[in-house]
Amino acid sequence: MTTTPQKYVPRHIGIVMDGNGRWAKARHRPRSFGHNAGRKAVREVVEGCLRQGVEALTLFAFSSENWQRPQEEVGALLDLFVRALDKEVDELHENGVRLRFIGDIDAFDKPLQQRMLGAMKRTAENNKLHMNIAVNYGGRWDIVQAARKIAIAAARGELPLEAIDEAEFDRWTSLAELPPLDLFIRTGGDRRVSNFLLWQLAYAELYFTDTLWPDFNQISLQHAINDFARRERRFGRTGDQVAQA
Repeated sequence: MTTTPQKYVPRHIGIVMDGNGRWAKARHRPRSFGHNAGRKAVREVVEGCLRQGVEALTLFAFSSENWQRPQEEVGALLDLFVRALDKEVDELHENGVRLRFIGDIDAFDKPLQQRMLGAMKRTAENNKLHMNIAVNYGGRWDIVQAARKIAIAAARGELPLEAIDEAEFDRWTSLAELPPLDLFIRTGGDRRVSNFLLWQLAYAELYFTDTLWPDFNQISLQHAINDFARRERRFGRTGDQVAQA
């Protein structure tokens, strides 16, 4: 399998993993069957990111809106999440992956919270790939919680109002210490961002594919990275300025 020259590889990739339910429906199986099949795609993407030298990977696993789904499906998702944590954290650790969970995890029961915290603590010193799992997460929530923390710090006199700019605001968001998001991928055919990483998406390249998440693999990831590598990222400059730089 080919690899992209390092200077063209996105440092940080975010993925909305969509299409599990439709994948299962096409096979006349319950939606939970598709979610379980999606675990293989996660492994494929992690392996692909490690091989390509991607620094950070953020996966949208469970949005704050997903609580509205049928209770049976939510229960199956959370059960799968627990089992995946128990099975995968050892291998992630061995491969130098640092695992973090972003989102309002207080909504989950205590045993699941403890599993999350344990996985984060165990992998905290790893730095080969920063893998972030967004659970009970929403982009608007991320912005609001950052604004709330800034307001508290300002009210306490710890942060002068004149010091609050975009860079300062970014320091209070969920992914503050990581490289900016370079590439957003959404599988499953829909062309929307669905309240994912709204602050971080400002200058990300967007890549949409009809491939359903369980069918997404390292070749699919390579196609997305190749597409990213062909794009001219100007950040407000002209094409001539980019070429000269």
